[in-house]
Amino acid sequence: MIDGERRYHIKLGVLADQLGMEVLWPNNDSYKNIKVYSRHINRLGLDLIGSLVEFDKNRIVLMGESERIFLNTLSATERAKSIATVFSYGAPAIFITRSIEPHPEVLSAAAKYSIPVLVSSYPTFLFIKNLTSLLEEYIEPRITRPAGFMSIHGEGVLITGESGIGKSEVELELLNRGHKFVSDDITEIRRFASDSLLGFPPGNVSKFVEVRGIGIINVQQLFGINAIKNSEKIDMVVNFEMWQDGKEYERLGNSENFVRILGITVPYVSIPVRPGKNLAAVTEVAAMNNRLKKFGLDPYGELADKLGVDGLTSRSSKEAVCIWDISHRSSR
Repeated sequence: MIDGERRYHIKLGVLADQLGMEVLWPNNDSYKNIKVYSRHINRLGLDLIGSLVEFDKNRIVLMGESERIFLNTLSATERAKSIATVFSYGAPAIFITRSIEPHPEVLSAAAKYSIPVLVSSYPTFLFIKNLTSLLEEYIEPRITRPAGFMSIHGEGVLITGESGIGKSEVELELLNRGHKFVSDDITEIRRFASDSLLGFPPGNVSKFVEVRGIGIINVQQLFGINAIKNSEKIDMVVNFEMWQDGKEYERLGNSENFVRILGITVPYVSIPVRPGKNLAAVTEVAAMNNRLKKFGLDPYGELADKLGVDGLTSRSSKEAVCIWDISHRSSR
């Protein structure tokens, strides 16, 4: 678990409802409040022959046609022993696909070890896809942080900075330029799969922006439904900070700064704020430049080649310090 990260879960009753599953055991609603904490599943294979070295009792156990065929090759005694061995380790639930009628030994072991058994009519491959999607949606690590979030030319850009520095005004200008709005002031960040982050608006204040001097505005009403996105992948962080005389700011682009969010590194750009500076234009260019870098384009290296030198200065890479400690503070 990442430091400071909450441990999220989904209740078994929610899974059953959203997946349209039938409950075979128990014959009451006691299963509904069982919490599932793992976004992975146990697909029984070698486990049925007693190889349980990697068996995780926090995962839902999935049984499909392959398991049914294998269990049919065993005698009733062998089948009961095999199933009891697996179930004795515990699990949040047993999910059965393709409307397969479970062997009596499955229901007996489930009752003995108090493990709910639910069945779905979906084929196994499709059921796994739907189940995995739900588990990732509810259980993936997440934090909430003070940041606006825009989709600029398809790049998800978190906009951070001290209160009153002009983040909301930049978002409005970006909306006028045709870019898409995700959230203002507060963004929920979730880790998706192993190497991606998604940003979401907080559910109770999505579509709204606070503009000092005007008040609250509804982005959807002013700019239309096409100006709104419900989520976006986080590709970079742009931080606004007040100009400080004597401080050295990036001019060549030969350093690569990043922040670490939920264990994943994200490119980071700090933009100094001075009167008369078009922050929206600079943010837009930063997003486009980040997109070009993904395709292997390097303006700094290209200029160095044209000048016939190995490098204008040495390259550097460092982890930047953002206005909030993204990776080690609790989201509570």
